[in-house]
Formats: sequence, C-alpha cells, structure tokens
Amino acid sequence: MKLWLGISLALLALGQTHGSIFERTFKRIHEEPPLPTTQNRADVVQTLWIEQKLDHFDPEETRTWQMRYMLNDALYQSGAPLFIYLGGEWEISSGRITGGHLYDMAKEHNALLAYTEHRYYGQSKPLPDLSNENIKYLNVNQSLADLAYFINTIKQNHEGLSDSKVIIVGGSYSATMVTWFKKLYPDLVAGGWASSAPLLAKVNFVEYKEITGQSIEQMGGSACYKRIENGIAEMETMIATKRGAEVKALLKLCEPFDVYSDLDVWTLFSEISDIFAGVVQTHNAGQIEGVCEKIMAGSNDLIGVAGYLLDVFEESGGKCYDLSYDAITALLLDTNYNGNIMRQWIFQTCNEYGWYQTSGSSAQPFGTKFPVTYYTTMCADLYGSEYSNEFISNQVSITNQFFGGLFPNVENVYLTHGQLDPWRAMGIQDETQATIIPEHAHCKDFNSISSSDTAEMRASKERIAELVREWVK
Repeated sequence: MKLWLGISLALLALGQTHGSIFERTFKRIHEEPPLPTTQNRADVVQTLWIEQKLDHFDPEETRTWQMRYMLNDALYQSGAPLFIYLGGEWEISSGRITGGHLYDMAKEHNALLAYTEHRYYGQSKPLPDLSNENIKYLNVNQSLADLAYFINTIKQNHEGLSDSKVIIVGGSYSATMVTWFKKLYPDLVAGGWASSAPLLAKVNFVEYKEITGQSIEQMGGSACYKRIENGIAEMETMIATKRGAEVKALLKLCEPFDVYSDLDVWTLFSEISDIFAGVVQTHNAGQIEGVCEKIMAGSNDLIGVAGYLLDVFEESGGKCYDLSYDAITALLLDTNYNGNIMRQWIFQTCNEYGWYQTSGSSAQPFGTKFPVTYYTTMCADLYGSEYSNEFISNQVSITNQFFGGLFPNVENVYLTHGQLDPWRAMGIQDETQATIIPEHAHCKDFNSISSSDTAEMRASKERIAELVREWVK
C-alpha cells in the first residue's frame, strides 16, 4: 500500500508541474499577443502548408520544408485585399484572425485574412531538430524571404488575389518584421501596422528593466517600487555576507543551487527580475496594482518580496525550486521541438539582436546581479565558443546597419507602443512618427474598438483604420 501511495503522490506531483519556472516566465514574456476578446466562432479557419526553401540565399542549398499558415475567407470577395498577421516567436492560433480590430477592418474591405507561422516556431519545423547545425537557418532575413514567397505564391494561386493590395500586421517581434519587410520588399505590401516593435538591436538593453520599474512605480506606487528594491537588495547583501543559506531556505531553492557561484546567483536574480517584467509587459487594468498589494502585505521588505515570489514559484509545482545555471542550460540544450521556444529565441538574440535585459543600470529596482556577461556566457555555452562578446556585438551591429535601427526609412507603416511597455525603449518613440498609448502595455491594441477604450486607444485604432482605407484604394 505504501509503495502505491508513493507512486500516486509522485504522479500527483508530476501532474502539478506545469513547466519549469524558467519556461513559464519566458512564455509569459514571449507568448502570442493576447487574442481578441470578441470572436466570430462561426468562421471556418483553414490550416494550410506551403513549401519553402530552407535557404533563400544559397542557390546550392536545395532542401525545402513546409511552413504552416492559416486562412479565413469568411469575409473575402474576389479582388479584395489580403490582410496578413505575421507570426513571431510563438505558435499561431486561429483566434488571431477571427476577431479584433484587424478582423473588423477586413470586414469593411471584404479582405482575405491570413496568419503566417515563423520558421522554427509552432509546427513550422524546417529541420528535424534544433541542433546547432540545424538552427543556423533561423534568422529574420530567411523569415522575411519566407513571407515574400508566401505573398507572391498566394497572390498567383488564390482566386481573385492577383491584383490585390496587401496589408501586414504584427505585434512585438512580428511588428519588427512588419517594419523590416516594408523596408526590404516595399512593392509587395501597401502598408503595415506594427504594434510594440523593437527596432534597435542592442546587447546591453538596460532600458528594459528601467521602464519595468517606472511602470511599477506609476501604476503600483513608489512604496511598492521601494519595497521591491529594498527586498532584492537585502537578498543580495545576505548572499554577499555568507548568509546565502538563508536566502536559499527563504525561497525554497533546491540543493544544487550554489550561493557562491556567480552563474547560479545571476540566474536567480535574472529570473526574479523577469517575473516582475512579465507582470508589467502583460499588464491589464489592475494587474500591477494587485501584485503590489500582495508585496505590500508582507511584514517587511524581504518577506513581502519573497512571499510574492514563492506564490509564483508554487505555480510550477514541486517541493523546492531549481533556479541554478545548470537547470536553465539543461533546458536550453534540449534540441527537440518540445513546445518550449527558449532555445530558438535565445539563439536569435545571440545571433542577431542582443536585447539582454540586464542589471546594468542603477535606475531600476531589481539589483545588480544579472550583468550582460551572464547572457553572453550562456550564448557560448549553448551555441558554441564562437559566440564571444565580440562576435555577438558584431552581429548586433550588422543587424542595425542592415535595417537602420531607429531610422528604418520606411513609408506606410503605422507604429504603436504602450507607454508602460518596457520594449518601447528599442522602438521609435518620437510622437511625430509613432503613437504612444498611455497606461497600456505590450501589444494591447488589437481588440475591436469598444466603449471601454481610453480616448487615446480609440483614436489610435481609428487612425490605423483611416490609413488602411487610404492604402487599399
């Protein structure tokens, strides 16, 4: 009976493990932008596949693969425009093209709606695994070439589309793609809407955690900001003064965690800061405020912060939490397609963007223990010793030279940012070129126009609708 009970409890524990803390935190920051709340469920969305070249730029490479896309023709009339939502570092889902503001604009113009999936994400798997040899075909230029081929092919083969105008839309990384596609292939699309697009590649992206802190202070109050700052500083001091075992016990860290290892300590504090980033980046009304209430309910700064973190950790199940460097790298060295997109996205950062959200600025409340060295060390440990600091910096410079950074020199792309969104620091924030929507976070403007919209949100949605009318004339 005892053996059976033990097996049952073990299975119960497994059932409660909903992905590691690392995976859950990462997914929150990189998941598909929120699906529109109003859905037209009667629409039939087709899931289709198109053959793509593995390498669009090497004529000697003849391998091909199947890229997934979705199509909704419920509104379509022959000769009307094609509206494409671009997939980013996530798995695509049909709800993206069955509701929301894009859908409403498609209805006005009788447009065909498509949703493309980015190579190496979701079900779009160019090669059987994610080994270092196979992942090298994952980059934005190949993905933009996939999109160009998709547009040309669907226009040739779909009834009534041959002379249709094309509008592309994206959020987050796929908004970056909208902007860059219009730069590289200006004749293929009439216009684009880019929500929350980072455009400047940067290795040491200190501004991300600065804005995370500013948004916590703005929405949750300065006492909450101070408590986070003090609580994390106290943990750092304890580790620095041989009281690391107390931090380990307080946060229920598993035994492999070494309080004397820089890499383990950096992994812990990077994760803590990312948990707060997830709250801010996905903020809906009351979200930051709710987290601050929990933190302020603690008896002191340390207990308030630790209590909130334990609540988050517990969602992953288990008696203790392995936040060691070995634990995160073991996850990232898995070369199978397993639904966890961390290996793919981190490869793109090492190879193209940087965007390491470090502790390099003192103007943020998350401490000093997730330096840029943590992230660049991880690049080399995961993808090979050639990923040195110099190599990564050079790759980032190449990206900026090629696409223009904050000066992409494109026409007919409407750029929006949420004012609370930490990613906006890498985007165009000049209000003559972009629309900043107060008290909103990342990719929060895709819902239909509604009475609950703020005046600024409604004005922005009305503006893109006006622009689309001009572009599809």
